[in-house]
Amino acid sequence: MSRVRARVEGTVQGVGFRPYVYRLAGELGVAGYVLNDSRGVVVEIEAPPETVERFLVRLPLEAPPLATVERVTSEQLEELGERGFSIRESPAGGEPHAAVSPDTATCGDCLGELFDPADRRFRYPFVNCTNCGPRFTIVRDVPYDRPNTTMAAFEMCRACLAEYRDPADRRFHAQPNACPACGPRVRLADAQGSAVVDTAARDAVEATARALMGGAIVALKGIGGFHLACRADDETAVAELRARKHREDKPFALMAPDLAAAHELAELSPAHERLLLGRARPIVLAPRRGGAPVARSVAPQSSELGVMLPYSPLHHLLLSDAATTLVMTSGNVSDEPIAFRDEDAAARLPGVADLFLLHDRPIETRTDDSVVRLVRSRPLFLRRSRGYVPSAIALPIDAGRHLLACGAELKNTFGLAKGRDAWVGQHVGDLKNYETLRSFADGIDHFDRLFAVEPEVVAHDLHPEYLSTKYARELDGVELIEVQHHHAHLAACLAEHGETGPAIGAIFDGTGYGDDGAIWGGELLFGDLEGFERVGSLFPVAMPGGEAAIRQPWRMACAWLSASFDAPPPLPANLRPAVTAAAWTQISELARTGLASPLTTSAGRLFDAVAALCGVRAEVNYEGQAAVELEAALDPGEEGSYPLPLGDHIGGPLVLDARATIRATVADLERGVAVATVAARFHNAVAAATAESCVAAARRRGSGTVVLSGGVFQNRRLLERTASLLGDAGLRVLVPELLPPNDGGIAYGQLAVAAAVLAAGDGRTYVRPR
Repeated sequence: MSRVRARVEGTVQGVGFRPYVYRLAGELGVAGYVLNDSRGVVVEIEAPPETVERFLVRLPLEAPPLATVERVTSEQLEELGERGFSIRESPAGGEPHAAVSPDTATCGDCLGELFDPADRRFRYPFVNCTNCGPRFTIVRDVPYDRPNTTMAAFEMCRACLAEYRDPADRRFHAQPNACPACGPRVRLADAQGSAVVDTAARDAVEATARALMGGAIVALKGIGGFHLACRADDETAVAELRARKHREDKPFALMAPDLAAAHELAELSPAHERLLLGRARPIVLAPRRGGAPVARSVAPQSSELGVMLPYSPLHHLLLSDAATTLVMTSGNVSDEPIAFRDEDAAARLPGVADLFLLHDRPIETRTDDSVVRLVRSRPLFLRRSRGYVPSAIALPIDAGRHLLACGAELKNTFGLAKGRDAWVGQHVGDLKNYETLRSFADGIDHFDRLFAVEPEVVAHDLHPEYLSTKYARELDGVELIEVQHHHAHLAACLAEHGETGPAIGAIFDGTGYGDDGAIWGGELLFGDLEGFERVGSLFPVAMPGGEAAIRQPWRMACAWLSASFDAPPPLPANLRPAVTAAAWTQISELARTGLASPLTTSAGRLFDAVAALCGVRAEVNYEGQAAVELEAALDPGEEGSYPLPLGDHIGGPLVLDARATIRATVADLERGVAVATVAARFHNAVAAATAESCVAAARRRGSGTVVLSGGVFQNRRLLERTASLLGDAGLRVLVPELLPPNDGGIAYGQLAVAAAVLAAGDGRTYVRPR
């Protein structure tokens, strides 16, 4: 006989791993036990040596569908003559190191029960098993056992307890197991908190569906927070939701009842379908289908719709009862974090929602829906959150110390790391107010607890006015590592691909604080995880009025015209409906003199300028709106291009000089060329110039790898065309795949830079003790 203790690490708690081990042990006839501890799963088995070997070989290969086995280590023990196999209670104490599973969409078996009138869980909105249901949003601590979740207050009834204890049942040790007799319940209330009773409805969910069909706006408590829902085909309801939510133009997400309904909304490829039906169930951006049955106000000026399918039993019931597509947008007022507690929703949403569909299972961690689009036939994250967080993303370098990264200001996420394990938090949002900052700080504290990280070193952006930077600088007893914004983008992409560099990086975004104090945003870098050299940039122009130019792209149009022509630019015809002659003259003077007009190399601001010149968008209501609508306006079949020459300063940094591009754009517009054609030619010009500059920089530095990242590369046309041209030139192209190219990936890049700097130990990049 042989006895072995095996430690299994990875995402192995809350995913049915112990029941799987129990069944495998029974099949092979081995004795011993399995338990969860703070680091994962521990198995001790006793059997003939050949049986032990078979067990260890099969253990990772046949794991449950939601499990991710990262490593199995084993050691030989003395035989005890043990008989039988058991699941033991988790021991207390120890440093937590167990991976927590993301929330997972309802499985087919549970859906079958949900809609089976003969089943005791018929129409029960909290049906789940070891293969599906809430995980991250209900866990308070590790190990992942019921007392450490928000289900602790619900005592299982006799029937549920029997399932929980039966090794043959798929609910064997399913921590959120519940039924109508013992689990959470839903209720429908009005804006004052009073119960709403619909005697014609079977239950609160059906009553909610009837209200939605009548034009109501409902705040719905989901898995990671509140949604605001209304009929997607009701223009009055959608427009009213926009007005109440103070969300003028940004598209609303849609939840379709099923895949067939989703096909009526958007043109879906097999790759889109796989994303929609996958266990993460993100919002998937796809081309809008002509005649899609949605109100005009759902996604004004957008060629795409953001579509998702139901992912919780409550959603499935509601969409089935409503039998139509619903708007399903975040439960907040513009610029605030989503509400996730009942009292939070009661305080913030009465002026937005007519009714509230509530339940009494607490949400521990607010988590927005993830957003994905397909680029180059691969998923590209625009927001990584529910369904993906908190899965670890490995670092290529072990820093040897516990790290915290505070991210950027827009689309903020935070990150923590120890060893080579890094965890990037859920989408926090734009750090511009107290509520969002508190959500950011609470998220960090929660991750510290879950993963036993006690930050010794904190990485943050160079920008001194970011709230994330101020948070870092107010921490006591830590070392600080400052990481330049665009270097973090480069490092994030390298590190997620398991590389340390060096590489050329074309990093295009809105704005980032340069290491010279200037406003960067259209950068060519050559660097690795430790450091970088700026080898090129977009031609710098004034940013009239500073941040006001971000909200008013017509100012950037004025700045680029001033830089591109000798005479003061006249007010373009496309801007006359939105801009007065007096305002144009004033901004022209600011651009000419540089007064209150810092120089910027921002690629995002160049896209803004062209969008304004085309009459697409003179002012914006959300970040990146002008560029998004310019991309939506382009003619996909247009192959023409504008000049965008590449120059340098006598062998110095390369310069992408877009002044010629602006002159050609203006000439076409004055000739009456269609905006769709102009937009396409502009995109083609930027792609060609970016590829040319990367090839030139790669030759100078002897590099064969190019990174394309930054928020501007969320643009499908730009990313696909640039990557194709670089591939044709024989260069290897890396783009973000596990994280967004926008600032949602900055925290991970900061972790990678900090790890590399600490591992090198020479202190040459940005390190300063507090």
